[in-house]
Amino acid sequence: MFKRISLIPIILLLTSCHSYLANSPVNLNDIMDGRCTIIDMTYPLNQNNAYWPGPSYSPFEHKTVATLENDGVFSAVYSTPEHLGTHIDSPNHFEDNQPSVDKLKLETLIGPASVIDISAKVELNADYELTNEDITLWEESNGRIQDGSIVLLNTGWWKKWNDYDKYKNTDDANKLHFPGYSEEAAGFLVEKRNIKGIGIDTLSGDHGISTDFAVHHIINGAGKYILENVANLDKLPPRGAILIIAPIKIEGGSGGQARIWAILPPP
Repeated sequence: MFKRISLIPIILLLTSCHSYLANSPVNLNDIMDGRCTIIDMTYPLNQNNAYWPGPSYSPFEHKTVATLENDGVFSAVYSTPEHLGTHIDSPNHFEDNQPSVDKLKLETLIGPASVIDISAKVELNADYELTNEDITLWEESNGRIQDGSIVLLNTGWWKKWNDYDKYKNTDDANKLHFPGYSEEAAGFLVEKRNIKGIGIDTLSGDHGISTDFAVHHIINGAGKYILENVANLDKLPPRGAILIIAPIKIEGGSGGQARIWAILPPP
């Protein structure tokens, strides 16, 4: 029964976007019949999860409060910052008068994924930022980024996920070093490509040494979201996948943990 209930949001999301699916290599029957490949883009929550290294943040905690042996039921309590693990930054995270995570429209949480791989450039420069030239090169090979797309940036930083110190990559001056989107690229994607949101396999949409968080201000200021610490980006093709995002619904929240998965068409 619980499994059948959990499928309802998926079906509602997919059927609400029937016009998109009609032109997509993925269709609802293929998904329900198991002919599509479904890739989990989410890291499990645990005490080792990466989170923003600030004084107001703390690690994920999970504590058992009842056991089958003693209480006849297994149950636990947990606590976590909103911006820990695989999560979403809702538009109100950096901008006033923008939707909180519970106000995000469901249709914005599903869309075609455009995956841009800059991992080779990041190997040479940990502070690398996606440029408009990178986007142009991607489009020359894969076609124009579709309206309503969710752009995902594969920087290769996911390889460091299991080592929090390497993932933060903090220098002696306590500055973070990891890749991100450039201000120019963020503006282009919002203004010229009408995206739904962006995602990345690092702690932030801005590169680590940013002090003004310009990318957050641009994306959130346009009423759009940022996905951070996204897993398995190396398993997605440049285009062709459908991304589905299911964030925790915190009333008034600035974001929160999200289960994210990608659906690939049948081979």
